[in-house]
Amino acid sequence: MIAIIKIDHIGIRVKEKERAIGFYGKLGFNLVADTGFEKGHPIMMEHPSGVVLNLLGPSTEEKDENILMDTNRKHAGYTHMALKVESLSDLEAFLQDNEIEITGRFSFKDMSALFVRDPDRNVIEFDEYPGENPGSRLLSADDEINAYDSHP
Repeated sequence: MIAIIKIDHIGIRVKEKERAIGFYGKLGFNLVADTGFEKGHPIMMEHPSGVVLNLLGPSTEEKDENILMDTNRKHAGYTHMALKVESLSDLEAFLQDNEIEITGRFSFKDMSALFVRDPDRNVIEFDEYPGENPGSRLLSADDEINAYDSHP
């Protein structure tokens, strides 16, 4: 077994540097460094929780279609990042105040989640569940396989 300690960072390809920095800044991420965005190197941002993002760019495609979560056609690839929050109701008020659209939601057992998209259509899931361990999201043999069908 490999001794993995934690997720080091999440890489997200973005089109417009300032727009992406502004969006993730609203979510509480602080700019650490721009290591050369225009040359394809990451903008590093860190949240006080310790979550680190590498915003990569610039996107070179004229028509950006992030289709991994929105269509019946399912392509291989990363679909979203999920962040645990203390309160979805506080988050909803924050999103409304900052004019960030909620694009989906679901509940399963004692876990609830909602989804937003960044300006480049990357999906961000926010989860609320009791305790430190997300046992609520584990399916048992008695649970229906389609419990997550309301995912965006």
